Amino acid sequence: MSTGFLRVAAVTPKVNVADCKFNAEQIINQCNSLCEEKVSVAVFPRLSLTGCTCGDLFRSQSLQNGVKDAICAIAEASAQWDMLVFVGAPLCADGRLYDCAVAISGGCVLGAVPKCVIARDQYRWWTSGYDVDTLITFGDYEFQLSSRLLFKVGDAVIAAEVGDDLFAPIAPSTIAAVAGANVVVNLAAEVCNATNGEDIDCRIKAASAIQKSAIVYASAGYGESSTDYVFSGKRLIAECGQIVEEDFDSDVRDIDLDLIAYERGAMACDMPQIETEYQTIYSGVNVGDNAELARFIPVNPYVADGLKSGNICYTALNIQTEGLMRRLEAARCRSLVIGISGGLDSTLALIVAVHAFDRLGYDRKGIVAITMPGFGTSNRTHSNALELMQRLDVTIREIPIADAVKQHFDDINHDINVHDVTYENSQARERTQILMDIANQVNGMVLGTGDLSELALGWATYNGDHMSMYGVNAGVPKTMVRLITDYVANIGEQFDAEIASILRDIIDTPVSPELIPTDDNGEIAQKTEDLVGPYELHDFVLYYVLRYGFSPRKIFLMAQNAFEGIYDHEVIKYWMKVFFRRFFTQQFKRSCMPDGPQVFGIGLSPRGAWAMPSDATAALWLDECESL
Repeated sequence: MSTGFLRVAAVTPKVNVADCKFNAEQIINQCNSLCEEKVSVAVFPRLSLTGCTCGDLFRSQSLQNGVKDAICAIAEASAQWDMLVFVGAPLCADGRLYDCAVAISGGCVLGAVPKCVIARDQYRWWTSGYDVDTLITFGDYEFQLSSRLLFKVGDAVIAAEVGDDLFAPIAPSTIAAVAGANVVVNLAAEVCNATNGEDIDCRIKAASAIQKSAIVYASAGYGESSTDYVFSGKRLIAECGQIVEEDFDSDVRDIDLDLIAYERGAMACDMPQIETEYQTIYSGVNVGDNAELARFIPVNPYVADGLKSGNICYTALNIQTEGLMRRLEAARCRSLVIGISGGLDSTLALIVAVHAFDRLGYDRKGIVAITMPGFGTSNRTHSNALELMQRLDVTIREIPIADAVKQHFDDINHDINVHDVTYENSQARERTQILMDIANQVNGMVLGTGDLSELALGWATYNGDHMSMYGVNAGVPKTMVRLITDYVANIGEQFDAEIASILRDIIDTPVSPELIPTDDNGEIAQKTEDLVGPYELHDFVLYYVLRYGFSPRKIFLMAQNAFEGIYDHEVIKYWMKVFFRRFFTQQFKRSCMPDGPQVFGIGLSPRGAWAMPSDATAALWLDECESL
C-alpha cells in the first residue's frame, strides 16, 4: 500500500557557460547520487546544459551540437536510474530556437516542453512554444516538443514549465492542473537581488494554492556569467499554498500526493473545463515507500511553524472569544455559569469568558464560576481554581459534591468502595446538574469546557461534562489548550504576574478528571494520559484523520519521523489503535454535542464539520494498524 509520498530533488549544480560536456557530467554525477537516496523526480535549472547566460552563442551550431551530445549522454546514463530527470536545454525545431525542459528517463528522451512566455529582451533568441507540436530527432532519440505534455510517475502527473511561465496571468501549468497535473516542475534562472526573494516565495506559494499542486522550483546559480547579474540558485518546494522547504541543505524532499488529492477533492466546485488535449507520457519509474522521510514532519501540526505560534494562539483565542460574544448577544444573555476544576480546559474557558465579557462591556460578576470538589480533587487544583477565580474578579461559588454523590450511591445501591465507571460518572453528572440548575437560577447559560481531543476520544461523561449550552473549547485540541494558556500567561497585557504564575502552575499540573481519590500524599492519582495515551500523539493522529483523511499506515510513517527519539514504533502503534477504537465507538457522543467554534480548520461538529454515523465500525482502520 502506497503512503502517497513522492521523493523529488531540486538541484542547482555548478555550470560552466557553454561547456555542455562539463555540465552534462555534473548532472550525471548528481543523478547517480540521487539514485542512492531513492529520488523519483530530479529537477535541474533552466538551460542547465549550456548555462542561461550564453547570449548569442545560443545560435551557434557548435553549441547546438554540444547540446545534442549532452542530452544523448544523459539519456544513456539514465538507463541505470529509476528516476525521471528534467534538464534545461535550447532546442532547435523548424529553424526556431526554444528554451526547453527536457524529460529523460530509462534510457529515453520522453519529451521536451518549451517556454511559452518570452520576455521582450529575449525574443532575440527564443520563440514562444505555446503552439508548437513537433517531433525532434537526433542520434537514436525521437521525442515530442510540445507545451501539451504531461509525465506520469506513480500517482504523480507532472507538468513541466520554464521560468516566468509560472507567473503569467494564466500560467501554462494552471491549464495543465485543470487537465490533471498535480506536480509542477519549474526550471528557472532567477536573477538574484536584495529585494526579490520574498516576492518569488509569495508567487510560488500563491501558484501552488491556486493550482492545488506541488511546485518543485530549481533556479540557476553558481557558474553562470556574472557580467551583469548574479543568479540566486534558489530551490523551493511548495504544496497547496505552503512552502515545504526552501534553500535546503539537501537537494531531496518528499512531497505529499495524498494531501494534494484531498485538497482537490475538497474544492467547493468543479474545476473549469478547458478544451485542451494533453499527451500523458509514462516514465516507467517505480515509486517506492521510504521509512525515513526526506521532509520535516512537525510534532504539533497545528503550529507547524513554531516561529508563528504566538500569532496562531492569538488568533485562536480571538476566534473563541468572538464566537462566545456572538452567542451571548444572540441569546441576550449576560450570565455565564462555568465549572472550574483547576485544570487546563476550564482555565482556558474561563479566560475566554473574561475576554468576551470585557469586550462586550459586561460586568465580570456575571460569570458565575463554580468549583465543585469531590473524592479526587487535589489540594493543588482546588487552590489554583479558587485563586484564579479571585484574581479574575468573577462571582465565586464552592459547592462540594461528596455528600450528594454518596446519597446517590445509596439511592442506586452502589458500593462507594468500587471505583468503577459508575463511581466516576456519577460525580461528573452531579457537577453538570449543579451547573445547569444554577444557570436556571441566574438566567444564564452553561459554558462547556471540553476540548477537541476529548471529543475525539469520547473522554467525557455522556450527559455529564459532555453537555453545555456552548462548548467554547470544542475546536481546540488539548495540546493547543496548553499552548494558548501558556501564551496568555506570557503576554502579560491583560493579566497580572500573580495570574500568570497560577496559569503556569495549572499548565504544569497533570491532566486528570480527578474522579478517583488522591494518593496518600494528596496528589493526583488518576492521570488521563496514563489511561488513554499521550495527547500529543492523539492530536497528531486526529489532525491528519480530520484534515486529510489519511490512512493509519501513512499517519504511522509520519508519526515515526515526527516523534523519532520520543516514542518508539510499538508505542506509537499501540496508542494509534486506542485512538481509532475510541474514535469510532464514541461517535454517539459527538452526534449530539453542543455548538462550539471551529478554531483550527478541523472539527467534530455533526452540523457540518464531521459527518459520521454512530454505527460505523473501525475494523478496516484497526486491521491496518495491526499490519503496521
